[in-house]
Amino acid sequence: MQEMNKEQLKNMFRLDGKVAIVTGGAGSLGEGTAEGLALHGADVVVTGRTLATLEKSVEKIKAAGGRGLAIVCDVTNEEQVKSMVEQTVKEFGKIDILVTVAGIAKRFPAEDFPVEEFQKVMESNVTGTFIPCKIVGQVMKEQGFGKIITVSSVRAYAGHPGGYAAYGTSKAAVALLTKQLATEWAKYNINVNSVAPTIFWTPLTKEVLEDEKLKNIFLSRIPMGRAALVQDMVGTVVYLSSAASDFITGQVIYVDGGCTAG
Repeated sequence: MQEMNKEQLKNMFRLDGKVAIVTGGAGSLGEGTAEGLALHGADVVVTGRTLATLEKSVEKIKAAGGRGLAIVCDVTNEEQVKSMVEQTVKEFGKIDILVTVAGIAKRFPAEDFPVEEFQKVMESNVTGTFIPCKIVGQVMKEQGFGKIITVSSVRAYAGHPGGYAAYGTSKAAVALLTKQLATEWAKYNINVNSVAPTIFWTPLTKEVLEDEKLKNIFLSRIPMGRAALVQDMVGTVVYLSSAASDFITGQVIYVDGGCTAG
């Protein structure tokens, strides 16, 4: 049995010298994730559709001590993703970490759900997760290492009366995709795991969480009695990005205050 290196154990959550890509890097979760990775030592590339909002994330990355780069990219467009990955490798030389935060949510009663809106959610959340994983996975395969963290949801675990026919289905697909990639890429020393949060306090959920009736429906299903905060997810992402999780792959970690416990 190999003796544990105490210095490595002490620093097992550090990300010094690591290069990360965060898709959806301008949103609340993406920006917080990018900043959290930078605070632990990583250089971070953020992607999204609008350069101005991405630049705000880059400012936070730099303030946290990391090098940052904003690249406009539609994650459902394979050629744009290839270009983004090439720019990242050219700038930083490698890719150690990919976090696929980009995604959308649209809620309608299932019987009235417009098919075109359903398809938009699937395209953004499923295809928009698969393509970055595929292209970055090719780089990580050549390197012989890498950490990929997808973003699923508690809505992948159980239904909800709030109109989640598309969102929940898409996130269930992300959870299964995570396990599939993990089993295919373990031989390349690539870890693929997923973070599955409950509802977060973000601008996108403000409409729900400021409506007392809707808020109570959600909170009644969370034993810890509150919505998640961005930092609740960031800690899990840092863990899955670090050496502390080297023997963990194909897992979906629920950051949900006990929502899926019972």
